[in-house]
Amino acid sequence: MTHSNGRNSQYPVDRQFLDRWSPRAFTGESIPDEQLFSLFEAARWAPSASNRQPWRFVYGRRGTQPFSRILDTLDEGNQRWARNASVLVVIISKTHNRSAATGELRPAYTHAFDTGAAWCSLALQATLSGLHAHAMAGIDREKAMRDLAVPNGFRVEAGLAIGKLALAESLPDDLREREKPSQRNPIETFAFEGSFTGNSE
Repeated sequence: MTHSNGRNSQYPVDRQFLDRWSPRAFTGESIPDEQLFSLFEAARWAPSASNRQPWRFVYGRRGTQPFSRILDTLDEGNQRWARNASVLVVIISKTHNRSAATGELRPAYTHAFDTGAAWCSLALQATLSGLHAHAMAGIDREKAMRDLAVPNGFRVEAGLAIGKLALAESLPDDLREREKPSQRNPIETFAFEGSFTGNSE
């Protein structure tokens, strides 16, 4: 069992998996190019079906028009704290591939799966770099597609805030109470030998 960051694993794992979490309190300070692009470099090497690499990241730095444009696509609840991030990102995946043999456009069934692997790689590298990354489901996907000029054949998956951790006291009271690493369901609730035997809800 591994103990770190107020978390306990059931079986031994590297501490980085427990140390990664999604805070809401960010300092807003600038992130150097080398540090920021090391996160995208980690995403670059994520596993990918047929090496298609369907992930795309549109980003903006705090204090710039791209940052404001991305912030405006987030749900109001996320805007409350994400405005203090150093970098905001929209995670996008390519939903179709063109056959090299026939030229036919076909669904890329693992596009979200692979893009999730890229996001996880980015998030782990952020923690290793002294940063934190918080992905957000609360985003107006249609607005993001339109405002960020995302072409057809791609899908907006999530928003993402990146930055250095600030004190929880910088958050509003209701968010401050939630500012701690969350726990996880036990393995037996999601890993089944031979057949699906868990709760279907």
